[in-house]
Amino acid sequence: MKWYENAVMYHIYPLGFCGAPKHNEGGEPVNRLEKVLDWIPHLKELGVDAVYFGPVFESVEHGYDTTDYRVIDRRLGTNEMFAHICDELHKNGIRVILDGVFNHVGRNFWAFKDVQEKGQASEYCDWFAGLNFGGQIPCGDNFWYEGWNGYYNLVKLNLRNWHVCDYLIDAVKLWMDEFHIDGIRFDAADCVDFDFFRRIHNFCKERNPEFWLMGEIIHGDYKRWANPEMLDSVTNYECYKGLFSSFNDMNMFEIAHSINRQFGSENWCLYRGKHLYTFVDNHDVNRIASMLRTKEHLKDIYTLMFMMPGIPAVYYGSEFGVTGDKNQGGDDQLRPEFDLEKMKSEGICDLTAHIKALADIQKNYPAASQGDYKQVQLTNRQYAFSRSTDGETLLTVINADANPFTFNLNMGGAKEDLLTGETMELGGLTLPGFTSAVFKV
Repeated sequence: MKWYENAVMYHIYPLGFCGAPKHNEGGEPVNRLEKVLDWIPHLKELGVDAVYFGPVFESVEHGYDTTDYRVIDRRLGTNEMFAHICDELHKNGIRVILDGVFNHVGRNFWAFKDVQEKGQASEYCDWFAGLNFGGQIPCGDNFWYEGWNGYYNLVKLNLRNWHVCDYLIDAVKLWMDEFHIDGIRFDAADCVDFDFFRRIHNFCKERNPEFWLMGEIIHGDYKRWANPEMLDSVTNYECYKGLFSSFNDMNMFEIAHSINRQFGSENWCLYRGKHLYTFVDNHDVNRIASMLRTKEHLKDIYTLMFMMPGIPAVYYGSEFGVTGDKNQGGDDQLRPEFDLEKMKSEGICDLTAHIKALADIQKNYPAASQGDYKQVQLTNRQYAFSRSTDGETLLTVINADANPFTFNLNMGGAKEDLLTGETMELGGLTLPGFTSAVFKV
């Protein structure tokens, strides 16, 4: 089993996490990201196995407009500082994943600046997708190029150019050598050339067979990217949507349909054996505490997310039940700076303890990460399923209704709820409202 197959991921958006200025005005680096060191005890207590850092390299604004893949953003600190952070995380048993923003760069990227200065005489004209001198784009350049999703401040790279690929792979080599990273999350992976993924897969796996490659994919057949030649995993956006809307609409059939479609026992099920990246919120979508109409569902949605097939991830701060709605101020509402001690005193601490208990199950019970999936009981407001492997079976039971519910599980005997330590009789199991439980049966 690879380390990431039963790992608990923790996602940090660095520029927001450490309260960096929104715009990079130059000047001397400021080691703001050292704040992560103070969070290490919390990460260990929570049961985190790896930290996925959003963009950390030099950029102008939000990190996805990279200007230099070899230098830590001066708003965050220096390469030496970040190497120290990675060393300390590794010493504490926590791996490091970096954001590979390889589909596009910022307009201040050095090779693009060369094109702006030299025009058709630049040797880097072929580094950028669709670049031609037969027209203009709104930014005022005397040439046209492709921008990601029409955003011309995000200049699309030409990944069919092997010089571009060589440059990016050389940057990854630096990350592996200098920071000893354990994996890469590929931004906008649906826009990245497949041959590039094959090449970077071979490069990384030859250097470290356990190196984790994960892509941001929203729509489509995940096997196109998650396969032995390309990536180990992709973001499970299908189930992200099903998770919150099943609770909000009191329709557990929605998420059960997606999980059955992806991981069920039928021959046509799509992703059995795949370990997709599973989440309830991230830097691009509203915090789950803002998405759920019934706040009592917070613990139960984390139970479902952790216990369904996949690699569970927690977005920084959401373990305390913090809110964030991008409709009330844009992405900044999703990416704030937090004071850890204040969150510990003011946050929903029983949610934090609940997530820790789920992380313990993920690590200590192989069925939680490797087990097959079987639906046991399903109604609009109740959901029970099992995960089994090598003689071990875990049963997850969720009552999303406000009222108690008695399950018909066709199982007997007294079993301990692994989340609370309480012993319950499975024959005619009655769960209170807004409650979930996990049993080894």
